[in-house]
Amino acid sequence: MLAFILRRLVQAVVVMLTVAFIAFMLFQYVGDPVTNLLGQDATPEQRTQLRADLGLDQPFPVQFARFVGNAVQGEFGLSLRQGRKVSALIVERFPATLELALSAALIALLVGIPMGVYAALRRGTVLSQLMMTVSLLGVSLPTFLIGILLILLFAVILKWLPSFGRGDVVALGAWTSGFLTADGLKHLILPSVTLAVFQLTLIMRLVRAEMLEVLRTDYIKFARARGLPNRSIYFGHALKNTLVPVITITGLQLGSLIAFAIITETVFQWPGMGLLFIQAVSFADIPVMAAYLCLIALIFVLINLVVDLLYFAVDPRLRVERAAAAH
Repeated sequence: MLAFILRRLVQAVVVMLTVAFIAFMLFQYVGDPVTNLLGQDATPEQRTQLRADLGLDQPFPVQFARFVGNAVQGEFGLSLRQGRKVSALIVERFPATLELALSAALIALLVGIPMGVYAALRRGTVLSQLMMTVSLLGVSLPTFLIGILLILLFAVILKWLPSFGRGDVVALGAWTSGFLTADGLKHLILPSVTLAVFQLTLIMRLVRAEMLEVLRTDYIKFARARGLPNRSIYFGHALKNTLVPVITITGLQLGSLIAFAIITETVFQWPGMGLLFIQAVSFADIPVMAAYLCLIALIFVLINLVVDLLYFAVDPRLRVERAAAAH
């Protein structure tokens, strides 16, 4: 187990160094920070002095080593657009994105898994067929269209929910949360549902397919032959083995929810990392873009590590294989 974790950590370090190199290359080939900071009218002396202050006159390996050292400390310099430290912008915006992603993931799991189990156990029924039809729509429709339709129905026509912003939040030190206010929860409903629709339908279809596959295996037939009740067979044996690929997809999709919440945040003007990234791209704000790239890569690496460790808790076959290999 320890060797497995160490191997994964080494792989994670290699991945992060690769991403850091890509992010660092943004500074070299996308825009000119000196021109962005000083403008076109700066004198050559001013440009030379600023390049020296920023360390841009150093050799490439020295610049990259300095970039990695600063990134490890969470420092990516100043935003060219806002003139503030990038780390401060991330601390300010990240709670909103994480709150949105966790809400969407929770909705997708709590709704998608039961729907998938029902569609597998009651296949052929009208409700099961209706679920599969709705899931096709959820997979096919683009996220921005789902968001616009929800805004039209619940914000414009019914006037039940707000259509933009985060609402009232509570500051818990440097962290802000909308979970603790009624207005914050109302503002969270539409964007979280919009972001969850694709993940929900994906999980539902995956659970249904895996459940049908597991129910055809020999050990399920043996369990029936032993006279075990259906509840024990379905939820004690079949569902537990079905969850192994579901954990993989859910873990990766959680990273995707954080990374690709850009469209949802733009539609609902949600003040998170996605909206910050869109604004940075339109202004060629390289420090913010580099920080976003490194942060998202770190999230994916950590989630992959957690998913690999969860395999041991869910699938006992992996523990047996590891023990046999150790002996």
